[in-house]
Amino acid sequence: MPALLLSGRPVADAVLESLKADVTKLDPKLVVVQVGNDPASDSYIKQKLKSCEAVSMRHEHKHLSDTTTLPELMQLIDELNNDADVTGFIIQLPLPKQLQPHVPKIIRAIDPKKDVDGFGAYNLGKMFLSTEFEHLPPATPAGVITLLEYYKISVEGKHVVVVGHGTVGKPLAVMLLNRNATVTVCHKFTKDLGSFTRQADILCSAVGMAKLITKDMVKPGAVVIDIGVSRVDGKLCGDVDFDAVSEIASAMTPVPGGVGPLTVASLIRNCITAKKRQLYSGS
Repeated sequence: MPALLLSGRPVADAVLESLKADVTKLDPKLVVVQVGNDPASDSYIKQKLKSCEAVSMRHEHKHLSDTTTLPELMQLIDELNNDADVTGFIIQLPLPKQLQPHVPKIIRAIDPKKDVDGFGAYNLGKMFLSTEFEHLPPATPAGVITLLEYYKISVEGKHVVVVGHGTVGKPLAVMLLNRNATVTVCHKFTKDLGSFTRQADILCSAVGMAKLITKDMVKPGAVVIDIGVSRVDGKLCGDVDFDAVSEIASAMTPVPGGVGPLTVASLIRNCITAKKRQLYSGS
């Protein structure tokens, strides 16, 4: 029997629909800051702004030149931090070459209350405590959790193997631990990767390497969540050899159309959460 397709679009649509009432009540505003003209960023930003429109949320796209200097970007961040009308903002990555070495400093400069990407140390650190402190989690890991919940795939007591220890893999591992999964994290330095992935009840890959996960690396009946995105011959491709793995997996996400729509929906949800906390809790 072919694997159940875990499409992200109906999940994202359900999330966005659930947010409309709060948008009307709270009137939040999201600002997306783009520096330069990275083609992938253009596509991602278009999706984010489209989702804002879908829920009638105020939004602004600040598009800066690829020659923007660090002081200029830091000045804009300071302005957004101090603009009471701006609920949350993101700095779209990747940044141009001259700014890439300064990404940690740039992320650190964002007010944690407005860090709707959830990349800052304050919001990441809170996640380590429990689900109750996942106020502004990184959007992609949060999207994975939402996807699993929508399709009623419990992680409690399951062995989840996360491949990738970057900005998606690490926080995802923490969020899974918060939900009582047993988590193994693998990465590019892991020896004999297949020996770990074959143990997974749920396998999540967030590397960005086309067809890294092959059929022989997956336990029959496993749930496979493909988070990685790369381009092969101009087409989007995931980490998982979809056609082959779908023959033995019980359920799996497609690329595109799997986790991607949930990433955007989670960002919109974070902006609304940020507004609520700014109004009612202050932290």
